[in-house]
Amino acid sequence: MSERAQEGLHSLGKKTAYKSDYAPEVLETFMNKHPGNDYFVKFNCPEFTSLCPITGQPDFATIYISYVPGERMVESKSLKLYLFSFRNHGDFHEDCVNVIMKDLIKLMDPKYIEVWGKFTPRGGISIDPYCNYGKPGTSWEEVAWTRLSQHDLYPEKVDNR
Repeated sequence: MSERAQEGLHSLGKKTAYKSDYAPEVLETFMNKHPGNDYFVKFNCPEFTSLCPITGQPDFATIYISYVPGERMVESKSLKLYLFSFRNHGDFHEDCVNVIMKDLIKLMDPKYIEVWGKFTPRGGISIDPYCNYGKPGTSWEEVAWTRLSQHDLYPEKVDNR
């Protein structure tokens, strides 16, 4: 049996089947080989799309996911398929980033995670929701509060993306 099969990874190395709507069931994990080390893993998804739940118009964003893994880590192809599944999903920007974060917490129980959506302007305004989580009872809980409370002290200059 291959190591990939032992880990329970099913989509890696196979022809890609894209779900047409929100599909958290496509997410897969594998064992963290360094659970005693604290380190960040960062994903950037510059082609994220979802639909406005009111108008049905497409919304485009770059989604940034940073996390400090615990025992399990998210497999990147399954994450790509999961993020792609929002393509026909109607939800507000703020809901999308919170749903992504909560699904990843449920999936892998990280020490710390943050999700930041930088949406392109529509109707003359951009929306950039940010959310985070630190495992309760650990120092990462304090890190989460500090990063959230100081998140936008020095806002970036938005140049029409």
